Amino acid sequence: MQYQTLGNTGLAVSRLAFGAMTFTNGNQDLGTVYKVGAELADELVGRALEAGINFFDTADAYAGGESETLLGRALKGRRDEVVIATKVGFRTGPALAQAGLSRRHILWSVDQSLKRLGTGWIDVYIAHKEDPFTPLDETLEALDAVVRAGKVRYLGFSNWPAWKVSAALEIQKARGLAPFTHGQMHYSLLGRDVERDVVPMMRRYGLGLTVWSPLASGFLSGKYTRKTLDDPANRISGFDILPFDKEHGFRVLEKLRTIAALRDITVAQAALGWLLAKPAVTSILVGASKLHQLEDNLAAVDVALSEEEVADLDAATALPPVYPNWFCDRLIDQPMAQALAPPPGR
Repeated sequence: MQYQTLGNTGLAVSRLAFGAMTFTNGNQDLGTVYKVGAELADELVGRALEAGINFFDTADAYAGGESETLLGRALKGRRDEVVIATKVGFRTGPALAQAGLSRRHILWSVDQSLKRLGTGWIDVYIAHKEDPFTPLDETLEALDAVVRAGKVRYLGFSNWPAWKVSAALEIQKARGLAPFTHGQMHYSLLGRDVERDVVPMMRRYGLGLTVWSPLASGFLSGKYTRKTLDDPANRISGFDILPFDKEHGFRVLEKLRTIAALRDITVAQAALGWLLAKPAVTSILVGASKLHQLEDNLAAVDVALSEEEVADLDAATALPPVYPNWFCDRLIDQPMAQALAPPPGR
């Protein structure tokens, strides 16, 4: 396993993290996602630990909190060895106040997560989504409060736009509040939007990047065909939240199959290898509902794609230009850019 510090902190996390979204005690709200029971959860977590994974991710909203409960049980006795991340923000109950990033909900939710996880502290507490109804200052003050209370060690955000993260970081700095250390964002060969504004913003502030759904809901594992996409038993048919062009996706899979065949690796390993080659990426969340899926993903940490292979996949999945990015890119002073370019090999 490889390790990297999380953003500008000294917290060392494995470059592959284990995502426990699939864990459930029987919650059927998302039957195509929540399908790993307690026995298999223990087995998957045990194998992840054996492979050197020390970073485990969940959320209070996954399977009505059951994911946190099962992850906490699976890690019992190993708490001092691992980094646990969980999240707050999505609805966790019928009451109007049981959602969002208000001070009330954050202070209540962190205690509920601690109980379910069976721990005295949360290593990384992540604002799971943007809350347009709560003043940003209120959210940041509440997050700072749970850090100062010793319930949380580090803070992160997920699914926030770059402008709002920048505003939050400036407020945190100016007022001496506990800062965000990283962002957990969707990033894959079929979802490269973070490269436009989020990644440059993270570079500016020294933030880490952890990646959710690196295989685009399993599509980049290569297991789907045009005929099986609509199968009600598969994940995409029951939880199709990623807006990518499926036909384009099948063309990208052909590129991945070519690379995989030449290297004697799987398609999923090639897709994860592309992400691991990106300097901005700190850690990739890999989830599994079967042991063989986890084994396959674990092997990706040893995949080192060549510069040519990465460039080929980059070209095949290039983002369409948007304004003002295309305007800025066109006006880059090329002689100056060449003069300031790092020497080869750096």
